[in-house]
Amino acid sequence: MNYSFLLLVFIDFLAITSRSLATSVSVQMPVNQSNYAFTDAADFGYSPTETGVNNVKALQAAVDKGGTITISKVGTYKMAGTVYIGDNTSLIFGAGVVVEKSNEAGKFTHVFLNKGALNRVYNHNITIAGLDIRVNNVDLPMSTIYGLRGHVAFFYVKDLKIERFRCSGLVNGQFALHICTFEDLLINDVIITGKKDGIHLGPGKRFKISNGVFQTGDDAIALVPGDWVSANPEFGNLEDGVIENCSDIPDDYLEGAFSKIVASAWVDWKPGIRVRHGDCVVATNGRMYRVVAQLDDRVYTSVKEPGFEKGMMVLDSINWLMFQKDTIHTAVVKNVVFRDIFLYSQRVPFQIISYSNKWSHSYYPGAPLPVQGPLSFDNVTMFSDTKKPLVKVTTPLNVLNIRNSSLKNNWIDFGHAADYTVYPKTYVNFVNCQFNSSGPYTLITNLSKGKEVYVKTTGSIETGTNFSVNVAQGPGVIHVDSDLTGFIKK
Repeated sequence: MNYSFLLLVFIDFLAITSRSLATSVSVQMPVNQSNYAFTDAADFGYSPTETGVNNVKALQAAVDKGGTITISKVGTYKMAGTVYIGDNTSLIFGAGVVVEKSNEAGKFTHVFLNKGALNRVYNHNITIAGLDIRVNNVDLPMSTIYGLRGHVAFFYVKDLKIERFRCSGLVNGQFALHICTFEDLLINDVIITGKKDGIHLGPGKRFKISNGVFQTGDDAIALVPGDWVSANPEFGNLEDGVIENCSDIPDDYLEGAFSKIVASAWVDWKPGIRVRHGDCVVATNGRMYRVVAQLDDRVYTSVKEPGFEKGMMVLDSINWLMFQKDTIHTAVVKNVVFRDIFLYSQRVPFQIISYSNKWSHSYYPGAPLPVQGPLSFDNVTMFSDTKKPLVKVTTPLNVLNIRNSSLKNNWIDFGHAADYTVYPKTYVNFVNCQFNSSGPYTLITNLSKGKEVYVKTTGSIETGTNFSVNVAQGPGVIHVDSDLTGFIKK
């Protein structure tokens, strides 16, 4: 048998088969590549030399491809409208790339918004890295979605990552980042300056905010699952979060907190119910409706029940907003840890509150109590000598842990919001904290009638001269178990 001939035939067969396989693979490869390709936004006309209108069109075309979109050419890119982001999309802005809001087509709200926000449908797997926004006085608090106010906003999103975010020039209407109704959120490396909120979170699960510098006139980080009707598009719980390695720098205008932590609760609608601006009710159809009225504290009587499916409707001279479909009655913050927080500002840094003013009434009398917590503060350092509370509490709170922290003329203040009658007990635990005040020092003040506070301190360090601690229990009761000078253990 001619083995040489057979070998040649076999080699030819392998060559033909290999070419066939290669051809088959080459036909299928572009489909896979298109799903995971890198896209250069410049190829679509996104450019520092283009108008803001044209840049929005160009970047939207690039983003619509999905995958990873890069913007690498150094320069300032004008943006005159909103770019909508879908699933499995990453936007990567290179060093030296700045996005500047432009008033060419009139003021607008969002620079970036997820596509699903428009219909309350979840988007998944979105990343924005390296984004540097200059507000440029282009500020429109709301437009597309009532209550959603971020220059960068996400509403109904899962698996969102924002890395190396910069925002400067905030004025008094919009927040830098506004994220509501989310799961699995990571925000890392942020510097935000201006007059309004830096990061504003509505309801969500599992989040981490790290490595931030804030110089904001209003709240640096607002945890507000039960907020003003004009400041969040939905209610719900905000839970299981970590906020770490963040600094609060003084601004020339201050009205908020480093972190405002707000709870709300509301009741079922019934004939004759009296409501004001911002009040919420659950109708018999299971939907939630809120009052959108003038900021004048006017009280309305509701006789006709709201039951429409979307938008706003006036009934009994009351302008109702269909707020959401969920049948829930409370919105609280729970299981959140702050650690490695450096506070240079003059304001009260942590405000655990319910509103009772012309803008919002967080608690409707008779509703279930919106109990917040546990909340933990670990390695918090106060640098200001100004006498002010470290934490101000006017909402029901179960547990407050303060660990490894350095305090000056700071204390825990329990107040009483107007719409509540009674509060549940609160447990406050100081562990391994340093107290740097001299002379008499008040650790807890309590202005809430009947409020019981249980306080325990262990591992304390006293650095001030003639330090002696006390509590001011007011119309409530404070139970103390402490190692600090001046206290008698009970």
